[in-house]
Amino acid sequence: MEPIPVAERAANIEYAIRDVVVPAIELEKAGHEILKLNIGDPLAYPGLPTPEHMIEAFQSSLGRQENGYSNSYGLPRLRSAIAVDETGKGWDCSPDDVYVCHGVTEALQIIFAAFLQPGDRVLSPGPHYPPYMAYPPLFGGSTVEYRLDPDNGWGVDLDDIRAKMDERVKLLVLINPNNPTGGIADEETVTGLLEIAAQWPNCTIIADEIYDGLNFAGTHCSCASVAERLGSAVPVITLNGVSKVFYAPGWRIGFMALRDPAGRLVLVRDGIERLLRSRLCASTPAQMGYLAGLEGPREWMVEYRERLMAQRDYCVERIQSIDGLETQNPGGAFYLFAKLTHPRWSNDDKAFVLELLHQEKVLMVHGSGFSPEFGKGFVRLVFLPEIAVLKVAFDRIERFLASS
Repeated sequence: MEPIPVAERAANIEYAIRDVVVPAIELEKAGHEILKLNIGDPLAYPGLPTPEHMIEAFQSSLGRQENGYSNSYGLPRLRSAIAVDETGKGWDCSPDDVYVCHGVTEALQIIFAAFLQPGDRVLSPGPHYPPYMAYPPLFGGSTVEYRLDPDNGWGVDLDDIRAKMDERVKLLVLINPNNPTGGIADEETVTGLLEIAAQWPNCTIIADEIYDGLNFAGTHCSCASVAERLGSAVPVITLNGVSKVFYAPGWRIGFMALRDPAGRLVLVRDGIERLLRSRLCASTPAQMGYLAGLEGPREWMVEYRERLMAQRDYCVERIQSIDGLETQNPGGAFYLFAKLTHPRWSNDDKAFVLELLHQEKVLMVHGSGFSPEFGKGFVRLVFLPEIAVLKVAFDRIERFLASS
């Protein structure tokens, strides 16, 4: 019998970060140990655990039998704590502006479902986190990429945004700090983005700030806060959550926070709320864990950040010493986006990743998986492992390139 056909929208989905894990699993089944530099999960590596007070809050919630459905928009206490935290970044956020989701990825699906009609566009940085390309077609839209400048710290190319804006662009995306490049958008850049969006009345900005506490210079610039200072009426939807800065990605708790001073999102907000009600709620105990993180001490973040910076610096130093690789020093997040300069691999980053995996048992992610146009010829690696592990990985990478 013929197999039942799969829907085209599912057959075409790609998620490079996890897709490369499939051949790695087969190697592990054969008895090989893989050095994994592919995924931004701090819990996959020793030394960066979820803080104990957050775990205790999660466990206490379970013990109190808080295992039922909760408010579809998020626990009121958590929404209030998020609003306080966002207000502290420089904009007037109320609890009613906050909607708690199963991570930023669910927030994106809900946003795209609420905004996009057939033919609409999302203008997203290239390179970018893969769901920004994968999800819009599920809702009749498409993604157009604007350029990040690889020779200028992966800065936003505002001229390229201006050239690609039109009435079809309903969502303009800023990922700050950027995944996969670690690039930082400063206040001048964010201001320029808001000024461009203001020229298009049906355009809303998505500000993905999930790595905001991992801006290593401590100069994070919240898009909503800049809009507030400018008195801009451009709607801004801030995305954030517990995964990265609070080191609990498996809890799958994120949020969207809407800054909409002119009330232009009233219909979209109704759609968002309908979608949230239809999927019931986010995990109740996990929300309690995130609440403890927001309301509890944060001194521990300094130690974690210092460790990450030391590991980042080691990686940059090693890459600069290896023929066939180049990189810039990322300003934030967990990642290095290294350029392949070796003549054999510079035009085939995916082949490089797969061959490195099979020969040296080191797993990275091909840059073209983050953007076929702007990521080609690069690879993403995380600097989450301890330096001893990174040393072994880079020794293998150097050996592989030398023998290519």
